[in-house]
Amino acid sequence: MRSRLQALLFAMFMVAGLAHAGDFRVGVVDTERVLRESAPAMKAEQKIEKEFSARDAEIKSMIKEAKDMQAAIEKDSAKLSDADHRNKERELTSLNVNIQRMQREFREDLNLRKNEELAAVLDKANKAIQQIAATDKYDLILQEAVYRNPKIDITDKVINFLANDAADSAFSKDAKDSKDKKEAK
Repeated sequence: MRSRLQALLFAMFMVAGLAHAGDFRVGVVDTERVLRESAPAMKAEQKIEKEFSARDAEIKSMIKEAKDMQAAIEKDSAKLSDADHRNKERELTSLNVNIQRMQREFREDLNLRKNEELAAVLDKANKAIQQIAATDKYDLILQEAVYRNPKIDITDKVINFLANDAADSAFSKDAKDSKDKKEAK
């Protein structure tokens, strides 16, 4: 922690010294916002939602089944013999254990996929930031800051770049597919 603070202070002094030395451009990016609002992040969210919707529906169906079974047991408890009642209770307990296992596995798999997709989005964002830095001649771009002046915040630029990049790659993919189809004929 102490070495991080020292490194941060050193970087701040370097930036302050270089800022006086001439035209020094600094930019700041809100990574959390990029991971929430950028086109690749939204596309990744939709992809994950689509990928996990069937499992989520299956779990919800099993939960409804367990609730229905519980209601039936409570409703018919006077009519059931002790052995039948115990069997129904065991069946319900088994179903609940199975539901809990499936929910735990679902959460673990979902978190793993989200982390994979967010890593890919972050990689794209880092490449976009590097390209913006080169194009606009930034000397330093920070991704995390306690305070950022709106004048140096380039988060919108990164989000727009990623949106245009996604549109360009979708367009180039469609053009390539059309070209491949024509060549196949």
